[in-house]
Amino acid sequence: MAKRNNISSFFDAGFLSTKLILDNIVFVGFLGFLTIVYIANAHLAERNVREIQTLQKELKEMRWYYMSLESENMYNAKRSEVAKRVRDNGLRPQSGGLKRIKVKRESHQLANGH
Repeated sequence: MAKRNNISSFFDAGFLSTKLILDNIVFVGFLGFLTIVYIANAHLAERNVREIQTLQKELKEMRWYYMSLESENMYNAKRSEVAKRVRDNGLRPQSGGLKRIKVKRESHQLANGH
């Protein structure tokens, strides 16, 4: 029975366990600090992952918007579409080939004052 009494007194909240805790209070505090840093780091990493996912989704939507605008712009830049749009202003596409304007050398020099 003496052994049993010694074992139970060892686990009692007596002098030995109090002394053990007080002797290691700095170490227990350090472990608590590390635990807080670990939890904060996990929360920060999770928040960053959520932000990255949101930005990736936004980037994908902007890419789709860009592609639709680009295709619409290419369609509107076609010669037939431009001709339809300017017809109301009295403009029409050129019906013949290109015409070259030639300037005589003498009249060009007179205009420049030489």
